[in-house]
Amino acid sequence: MASALERFVRLMYDEGISEPVIRTFGTYYQQYEQGRSGKISKRHIHPPSQENLVEYDAVKDKSDKAILREVVMIKLNGGLGTSMGLSKAKSLLPVKGNMTFLDIIARQILTLRAQTSYDIPLLFMDSYNTQDDTLGYLSRYPDLHCPELPLDFLQNRFPRIRAEDKLPFQHKDKAQNWNPPGHGDIYTAMSSNGLLDKLIAKGIRYAFVSNADNLGANLDISIASYMKGNNIPFLMEVCLRSEVDKKGGHLSELKDGRLILREIAQCPDAEAEEFQNIELYRYFNTNNIWLDLVRLKEELDKNQGIMILPLIINPKAVNGTQIVQLETAMGSAISVFEGAKALVVPRSRFAPVKKTTDLLAIWSDAYELNDQYQIVLKRVRKEPPAVTLDERFYKSISQLQQRFNLEVPSLVNCTSLNVVGDITFGRDVACEGNVCIMADKPADLSNRVCAGIVTL
Repeated sequence: MASALERFVRLMYDEGISEPVIRTFGTYYQQYEQGRSGKISKRHIHPPSQENLVEYDAVKDKSDKAILREVVMIKLNGGLGTSMGLSKAKSLLPVKGNMTFLDIIARQILTLRAQTSYDIPLLFMDSYNTQDDTLGYLSRYPDLHCPELPLDFLQNRFPRIRAEDKLPFQHKDKAQNWNPPGHGDIYTAMSSNGLLDKLIAKGIRYAFVSNADNLGANLDISIASYMKGNNIPFLMEVCLRSEVDKKGGHLSELKDGRLILREIAQCPDAEAEEFQNIELYRYFNTNNIWLDLVRLKEELDKNQGIMILPLIINPKAVNGTQIVQLETAMGSAISVFEGAKALVVPRSRFAPVKKTTDLLAIWSDAYELNDQYQIVLKRVRKEPPAVTLDERFYKSISQLQQRFNLEVPSLVNCTSLNVVGDITFGRDVACEGNVCIMADKPADLSNRVCAGIVTL
């Protein structure tokens, strides 16, 4: 009888999945089967030392524009935004006026090309769920394509595992049998499809990789210049953690001096409180990553085309069955590259849209779209407004659009906004300072400046 791993391997071969991806899954599956939890204890790490941190002020505005002939911009675009009730590519969502994430990304790179005269490639790492919608939408920007390069490449798939017996999960809807393996798959994906070799052959050495939903992730040539000048193979942009970031992953350092990224799923339960100590572990990963592609290829060649990263075991329920997904995080590769560094950047380079609260802030006048198609905070602001919305009425995009269907309130002078209850916002509402708006039954709000506690 075939072993469990052999059954997974045969399943992946039958689906036409490439050899490096199968070997990568096999390595992670063996770790899982042997009971390795993927947990990283505080016994093995400590906060990052100063010599592994680079301050952005020491890097910015020190650049040579010619570095752009060696740079590619890659956007991670595999998400559907299901947490906000979406069923298509999240990047199709309008975020400023009628402009979607894809519009803003496309116009950013086209504007940069026009201003610098360098044909900087743009690539999207899509999933099977987002590829068709993304390429269809981007067909309105025919100038995005660069000769001899695709506009996108596909994230791989791993088979889901039944938690009960560690065998393949099987569902009549075959799409349910597979999961995206996390954005740590980018290294194997670029290598196994030949894209990495194509980029290097074209003289492209540095890749700037970021999430498509992070509107602060602009291509900063100062950072690429710093990498080249200091021979840095891997650079992760990090920000200081605040209370809202305490449950997210944080930057740490191993006993041998290598940096490592630890996610909440990798933290032992008994250490959860210390994990959230933002004074101890002060930095979080923005998922803005800079890669030396030549050094990446060297690392992959050492391991026969695969990159083994710290494992994340993600338990889920699918139609009542407990399953496990084996995943990795892109940023965890920081522990692979000798000489990798973390760049401490301002919060302005981290403006993701993960929830409807993030989207409302971006929609508002607290942010503006500049002439380079970058989403930036208004100059009068140093930090974005902290928005909290009652999830009973504002969790999904459709709920948000229904209750802000006429006009988004002014938040340019708002420090925090907390909305409790079912409230529909009309025209000419301005929020100033710390605002809490409450209603115990459905209510409408229009033509009002709100400050302090407002009861409807």
